[in-house]
Amino acid sequence: MTQEAHVTQGPLTTEAGAPVGDNQNSETAGVGGPVLVQDQLLLEKLAHFNRERIPERIVHARGAGAYGTFTVTRDVTQWTRAKFLSEVGKQTETFLRFSTVAGSLGSADAVRDPRGFALKFYTEEGNYDLVGNNTPVFFIKDAIKFPDFIHTQKRDPYTGSQEADNVWDFWGLSPESTHQVTWLFGDRGIPATLRHMNGYGSHTYQWNNEAGEVFWVKYHFKTDQGIKNLTQVEANKLAGEDPDSHQRDLREAIERGEFPSWTVQVQIMPAADAATYRFNPFDLTKVWPHEDYPPIEIGKLELNRNPENVFAEVEQSIFSPAHFVPGIGPSPDKMLQGRLFAYGDAHRYRVGINADHLPVNRPHATEARTHSRDGHLYDGRHKGAKNYEPNSFGGPHQTDRPLWQPVPVADATGNHAAPVHAEDDDFVQAGTLYRMFSEDEKARLIENLSGFIAKVSRDDIAERAIENFRKADEDFGKRLEAAVQALRG
Repeated sequence: MTQEAHVTQGPLTTEAGAPVGDNQNSETAGVGGPVLVQDQLLLEKLAHFNRERIPERIVHARGAGAYGTFTVTRDVTQWTRAKFLSEVGKQTETFLRFSTVAGSLGSADAVRDPRGFALKFYTEEGNYDLVGNNTPVFFIKDAIKFPDFIHTQKRDPYTGSQEADNVWDFWGLSPESTHQVTWLFGDRGIPATLRHMNGYGSHTYQWNNEAGEVFWVKYHFKTDQGIKNLTQVEANKLAGEDPDSHQRDLREAIERGEFPSWTVQVQIMPAADAATYRFNPFDLTKVWPHEDYPPIEIGKLELNRNPENVFAEVEQSIFSPAHFVPGIGPSPDKMLQGRLFAYGDAHRYRVGINADHLPVNRPHATEARTHSRDGHLYDGRHKGAKNYEPNSFGGPHQTDRPLWQPVPVADATGNHAAPVHAEDDDFVQAGTLYRMFSEDEKARLIENLSGFIAKVSRDDIAERAIENFRKADEDFGKRLEAAVQALRG
C-alpha cells in the first residue's frame, strides 16, 4: 500500500508552464543527427536532474520520519510557562525524524549505531525542536571534540573505510566515552525497529515558570510498543537482506493504522540543586539516577501520518536545539551550547538560508514574523513591508521578555574544563550500568565489544581501550581482556 498521490490533470508542462509536445524524443538535426541546444525541455530536465540532491547531512544522514500529535497528560505549569504545555488534554502537531548517526544516506538501517530522535513541536508560540537520541548519554561532553569524534566514525582518509584503529584510538584516549560505549555495545545498541526503542532529549534544558523560577529538566520518551532489539547476527543478516528495514517498518505500521506511541516523562531538578549535586547535571556523558529525580509522566506522543514526499519532508527537514519557545531554554551543557550554533549553520549550508520557509520546517500553528529578506529560494512573503526594527509602520516588534531566565556566571574567561562534582569521573556510571545487566546481557556485551576491539592493529590501542572498561568495573575489564586475547590469538 502506498500513500495516495496528488494527480494533476492536464497536459505535461515545462517548469515555466509551457505545454510539452514530445517527452519521448529529444530534438535533433534531422533523423539520426546530433541533438540541438535549442531543445530546452531536454536541457531543463537534465539540469534539474543534476541538482535533485542537496548535500547529505554529515551526521544523521540516514533517516525516516512521520507526523504526529503530542498530548499533555499532566499539569506542568508550576515548572514551565510554555503554552503548548499549559493544560491537560492540549494537543500539538509534531514531526519526528529518526536517524542513524555515522552512516551515509545509502547505508543500512540495522546497524550498531545510536539513533537520532529529533522532534519538532509546531506550537502557537513558534516551533520548538528537541534534538536527542535513543540513549540518555553521549560519547563526549564538549562540542570542541565533536568534529574529531565524527572523523573517527567516518571513512579513513587513506583507506576509505571505517577503521577500528581510529574508533578505539579516540575512545581509548577519551575515557568519558566509556559510559556511552557500554550502552552502544549492549543489547540496546541495535533496535529491532524505530517503534521499539526509547528516545531521550539527552541534554539538560531549562524550564521557567510565570514567576521566573528556574528548573533543570531531562526528557524521556518511553516506547509503548515495548523494547525490542536485534543481536549482531540478526542485524548483519537483516542489513544485507533489507537495508531499508526500519524505514519500511515505520511507514507500513502507520499505513496499517498501528500508530506508534511514546509516554513522555521528565526529570525535574530545582535550579538550586545543581551546584551541589553529586554529578555535574550538565555533563552529557552522565545520567541523573532515577532515585534522585524520579521521572514524571507529562504527555503522550503518537505518530499517525506519513510524509507524502520523503525528500521534501524528511531529507529537507531541519531541527535545531536553538529553536526554543517561551518557558524553555538552554543550560550550561557544553555540548548543547556548541549545537546551538552547529545545527543551524549546517542547515543554512545544506538546505539554504530560507530552509525555514519550507512546509515541513515553517511554523504550522503561528506565523513567522522576521525582518530577514532575500537569499536563495526567498519566496517574497514579506512583499513590500519594511525590513528593519524598530519602525513606525506597524512592523513586528520585540516583546521585552526573554524566552528563558538568565544564568549567573563568574570567574575569568578561558578554556575551562567543566566543574567537577562530588562523584564525577568518567567511569562510575559505566560501571553501574554494567552491574545492572543480567549475566546473559553481560556476555553479549563482551562478545560485541571484543569482536570490534580485536580488529585493532596496535596492541597499545587495544590495551588502552580495555583499561577504560576495567576502570569502570574490574570484572568488566577482566572478561573483556580475555575475550580480546582469545580472538587475537
